Amino acid sequence: MFLIFNQLRPDVFPLDDIGLQKAVARHYCQGERPLRALLAAHGERWRPWRSVATWYLWRSLDPLPVEY
Repeated sequence: MFLIFNQLRPDVFPLDDIGLQKAVARHYCQGERPLRALLAAHGERWRPWRSVATWYLWRSLDPLPVEY
């Protein structure tokens, strides 16, 4: 999160992040926790904007809208 939100890096994909794993499981793996290799393969699709994909995947888990 530091690299994404503080350093503003556009291509961060935290493979060990539980929220990211849950979101990928929900949207791409029929609820099954993805293996690290599968998660990395999904991340390659979104290069060089993996930080944006990560943020959208995190947000997909929260049912309440956020006001900015």
